[in-house]
Amino acid sequence: MKNNKDKILEIDLYKPIQKYFTNKGYEVHGEVKHCDLAAIKGEELLIVELKRNLTVELLIQAAKRQRLTDLVYIAIPKPKYSLYSRKWQDICHLIRRLELGLILVSFQKNGAKMEVSIPPAPFDRLKSMKRNKKRSNAIIKEIQGRNGDYNIGGSNKTKIMTAYKENCIQIACYLEHFGPLSPKALKQVGTGERTQSILSKNYYGWFEKVQRGVYKISGKGKKELSLFPQIVKYYNDLEPKTPFK
Repeated sequence: MKNNKDKILEIDLYKPIQKYFTNKGYEVHGEVKHCDLAAIKGEELLIVELKRNLTVELLIQAAKRQRLTDLVYIAIPKPKYSLYSRKWQDICHLIRRLELGLILVSFQKNGAKMEVSIPPAPFDRLKSMKRNKKRSNAIIKEIQGRNGDYNIGGSNKTKIMTAYKENCIQIACYLEHFGPLSPKALKQVGTGERTQSILSKNYYGWFEKVQRGVYKISGKGKKELSLFPQIVKYYNDLEPKTPFK
């Protein structure tokens, strides 16, 4: 039995896992040719690598064991943080992507218990990509909505230029150039389908309603346009035709 003050060792993970696979009909042995646990059932070989923490080294070690068999598990103590968290879901995706199995061992008052959280299985990459098609389309749409590369990859804690913000800058540029316009007139010069939503939500406070259905650039908008000289120059150089107001 372990309590929170006891230090969990790799050997503490062994017994419940040994018992589990023995009950499944495997002949189980510890420390076989540098494998923490190896088990056989007929011609089937199964390997489990035991670690106190999930590390890159553990994943590398387990991946090397896949040279010997498809049935490779990693076993770790059950994490204290939520298994529904984004962090844990990302970890599980990586384990599935590597086609490894995952065993979680929990230590309770009545002894150690283990569960097979992820069985080792082939990863269906096409199915995964199909399931995430909406996300990949969102990336493509975001790139298509930008007219230049104004961000530095790897930046941290800096403001990012998004397609949405660039669209706002475009609208502000044209309102400053042409004066007050309706969303319909702005669309004529190429501000796109989000024009009405951008003007009405006015997320950055750059726009003011002159009258029903007509907007102008605000004082704040004029001031903050100066923060984006490259983008402003890009839209000014386009020389859009005067829209019908």
